[in-house]
Amino acid sequence: MDILVISEYILIVSLIIFMFAAIRIATHRTIAMGLIGSATFSLSVAVLLVTVGEMHNIGFYKDIALALLILGVVGTIAFAMALRRI
Repeated sequence: MDILVISEYILIVSLIIFMFAAIRIATHRTIAMGLIGSATFSLSVAVLLVTVGEMHNIGFYKDIALALLILGVVGTIAFAMALRRI
């Protein structure tokens, strides 16, 4: 196996571990921790999608990852601003 393929598999495993940590952070009691957990989860899913898409030549993976990143950030900011007004 090539060293690039090995490093991509290591990245995939570490992103899956990071997703479990983000889920654990999102399930804490405070709203701020929920926002942080959901933002980190969407970031890890987007990076995982780019990595797997590059490895297996999946079409439209960059577009889906970009939309996920933009909507995740916009949703987090909108929810935080709505909480500030309450």
